[in-house]
Amino acid sequence: MAPMYDLSTRKRALALVAQGRSLNAVSRETGISRAAIRSWQVRIEPRPRMAPPETGPPADECAYAYLLGLYLGDGCISGHPRGTGYYLRIACANSWPGLIEACEIAMRTINPTGCASRTQAQGYVSVVSYSRHWPHLFPQHGPGKKHERRIALEPWQQVIVDAHPWEFVRGLIHSDGCRITNWTTRLVAGERKRYEYPRYFFTNVSEDIRRLYTDTLDKLGVEWTHCTRHGNPYNISVARKASVALMDAHVGPKY
Repeated sequence: MAPMYDLSTRKRALALVAQGRSLNAVSRETGISRAAIRSWQVRIEPRPRMAPPETGPPADECAYAYLLGLYLGDGCISGHPRGTGYYLRIACANSWPGLIEACEIAMRTINPTGCASRTQAQGYVSVVSYSRHWPHLFPQHGPGKKHERRIALEPWQQVIVDAHPWEFVRGLIHSDGCRITNWTTRLVAGERKRYEYPRYFFTNVSEDIRRLYTDTLDKLGVEWTHCTRHGNPYNISVARKASVALMDAHVGPKY
C-alpha cells in the first residue's frame, strides 16, 4: 500500500520542485517517490508542468542594473506553492518612499508582465512581483542565504553592469548602503574646531557581493577602504572628497 502524506509534506516537496530542483533530487531529499510527486503536480496543475521559457537579457538594461543591486542587497525569490511561477520580493524601509517608488518602477519595467505591488509589513514595505522568469533573470537565486553560497554574475549580467555601473552601485547603496555625515575636530590657530565630512557606507555579509561592489567602484575610479568593526570586515567606506563627489553626482542619499 502506498504511504499517505499530509498536506504540509506535499507542499514542501512541490516548493522544492518550484525552486528548479529535479524530481530525483527532491525524492532523495524527502524520501518521497518520484511517482507521488509527479501525481501531486498533475492534480494541482491542469496542464503538464514545463520549465519557464528562456528569455533574453532584459530590454531596459539601466533598470535591470538598478534592480540587480536591490536584489543582491534586500531581495529574495520564492516559488509559488503550485509550481507555476515565482515571486520576487525586495524589502524597502518605510523611511525611504522615493526608494520604494523607484524599486516598484524598476520591477514593473523588468517583469515581462509589467506587474508589481506593495505589501506593508512591520517597519518596511515589501515590493512584490510575480513571473515565471525571475530565476532566469536573477540566476543568483538558490536555496539558503546569499552569504552562505557563491554569488557571481553571469557573463550577460556583467556586460549590463559594465554598461550601467552607476545604476548597479545605486541599487546596492539603496539596499545595503547609506550616506552619512561624520565629524572630527581640528586645531586651527590654537582653537579646536569641529569639522564635518560626508561618507558612504556599504554593508553586506557576503564577501562575493562586497567584491562585486568594490570591483565596480574600482572601474569607476572611486577610492574605498574596508572598515572593520568588531572584527567583521562587512563595511566598505568611501570617504575621499573626490570619490564622495562622484558618488553624490551619480548616487546621492536615499530619499
